[in-house]
Amino acid sequence: MPQTLFLKPFISPSSINFSQQNVPVSPLDANLKVHRRVGVICMGMLAPRKFMQKRRKVELFKDAADEAEKKNWRRLMNQIEEVGSAVAVLRSERTRGQPLPKDLVLGTLVRLKQLKKWNVVSEVLEWLRIQSWWDFNEMDFLMLITAYGKQGDFNKAEKVLSFMNKKGYAPSVVSHTALMEAYGRGGQYNNAEAIFRRMQSSGPRPSALTYQIILKLFVEANKFKEAEEVFMTLLDEEKSPLKPDQKMFHMMIYMYKKAGGYEKARKLFALMAERGVQQSTVTYNSLMSFETNYKEVSKIYDQMQRAGLQPDVVSYALLINAYGKARREEEALAVFEEMLDAGVRPTHKAYNILLDAFAISGMVDQARTVFKCMRRDRCSPDICSYTTMLSAYVNASDMEGAEKFFRRLKQDGFVPNVITYGTLIKGYAKVNNLEKMMEIYDKMRVNGIKPNQTIFTTIMDADGKNKDFDSAVVWYKEMESCGFPPDQKAKNILLSLAKTADERNEANELLGNFNHPKNEPGINGLSMSVDEEDDDDVDDDDNDDDDVDVDEDGDDNIYGDGDGDDNEDDAEETIACSGKEDELIFFNGDHQQSQEGLHTLQTVDL
Repeated sequence: MPQTLFLKPFISPSSINFSQQNVPVSPLDANLKVHRRVGVICMGMLAPRKFMQKRRKVELFKDAADEAEKKNWRRLMNQIEEVGSAVAVLRSERTRGQPLPKDLVLGTLVRLKQLKKWNVVSEVLEWLRIQSWWDFNEMDFLMLITAYGKQGDFNKAEKVLSFMNKKGYAPSVVSHTALMEAYGRGGQYNNAEAIFRRMQSSGPRPSALTYQIILKLFVEANKFKEAEEVFMTLLDEEKSPLKPDQKMFHMMIYMYKKAGGYEKARKLFALMAERGVQQSTVTYNSLMSFETNYKEVSKIYDQMQRAGLQPDVVSYALLINAYGKARREEEALAVFEEMLDAGVRPTHKAYNILLDAFAISGMVDQARTVFKCMRRDRCSPDICSYTTMLSAYVNASDMEGAEKFFRRLKQDGFVPNVITYGTLIKGYAKVNNLEKMMEIYDKMRVNGIKPNQTIFTTIMDADGKNKDFDSAVVWYKEMESCGFPPDQKAKNILLSLAKTADERNEANELLGNFNHPKNEPGINGLSMSVDEEDDDDVDDDDNDDDDVDVDEDGDDNIYGDGDGDDNEDDAEETIACSGKEDELIFFNGDHQQSQEGLHTLQTVDL
């Protein structure tokens, strides 16, 4: 299909003509030229963009009084950050027992709420509650119960609501919604649902925020049927107490993604237009995250642009990821360059996705260039970045370079994790160096790191190929004894290693395939290995580094806080080291730009 991505031409006309001319060219020569072009293009990334350069901020003040007030405010917030206790700082601001200015207290609470420091918000409110000079009113109670709700402290939220009832405050949708959320965040989903049902039947009447939160809680608890039932009621114009908004549609699209109902998600996307619900960049990002084929991702990206929406860092990262998986490194790099030219600041995950695109193909020089750019652009590489860079050496079968980089990783202060060790183990297995493979395995165990299923499968495959079938069986049983039920990949590999009739019988007994034909060689007569089946991934289960999840809870989230001022941060670190593959699709609906975290893809935090 025709290219649908609006990009600047990064490939020279001569290189385009090269691909179009009907001149016989050897595959090896063509491959060298492609890698040479990518190498030249990659160097262009080192050209600094003005918007990425560190600038000294110049703050303008109305007058001297305004300057003094803002500087005092900044000093106060810095002290709270340093001390870690807002109460201690506020107490020190009181002079001779005089009450604190109301504007100062309220301003501090609002700012802490914006920063989502709910534990500090509750600390300040608990302190104010016992201060004689402060009139602790209904709004303060509502903010306190909301703070407990955000923390999932349903016990304290219950006590506050009970006290409010004793004081004669009328039942409030805010307080009930906060208690419902407290139960949900505390894992008490049935209690949260009970409050919601009671609000539906006897009041107070649920608000749009109430519906947003209950849908989120249902999806978190995998109560898809209940979520769909509530949403369908909202779609029924005769019965619906209110119209479903954009956030509700986004949550349901996420739910269908989580449940694997792609067609339903597409229909819901179309229904948004029919119902006049505005589609945003986040909406299109959610659809892009469903697709695995780069052509389909590019098609949705183009559709988003035609709708007049500006791609955000998540949009670019999803497209880069799709090209990287397809081993189309030039297109992946071109999209990254386009993102920089558009003035969109890349996140850790965006850099790591591009890094992975080159690492998959073992393009070490290009991967090193991306690695340098991360430092230049103040996206300091993390353990996932280092592990991905290490995999570039491994996929290039450069184990000497991999060992040097592994030492550098430790020299730079990072502690190798199971995925890092698994990358080296995979590398030595790939070059059939079983002695070094086991040396790395032993070091990992000495350092207190337990192997995962992929490491067991890799060693089983290597031993079976280079030693004998019995060695593979030993590792297969070791995998089971360590609490890892062998997956289909491990079973397939064990079958492929069985060469004789007796070995096939033993393999089938281990796998429970008692009706398997005794003389069937392996799987349709084909040999299967870890490298053949999964050459692109360091670890399918623990390092979904080619998956751009749309994080549920981070800035890669669809939603901010229900009250509009919660901007989600702290998404999962790059390359989905958490392995939560289906939890990365939604980004802050209020802010289309990214705040660190594609990562991640946690549940939509309202």
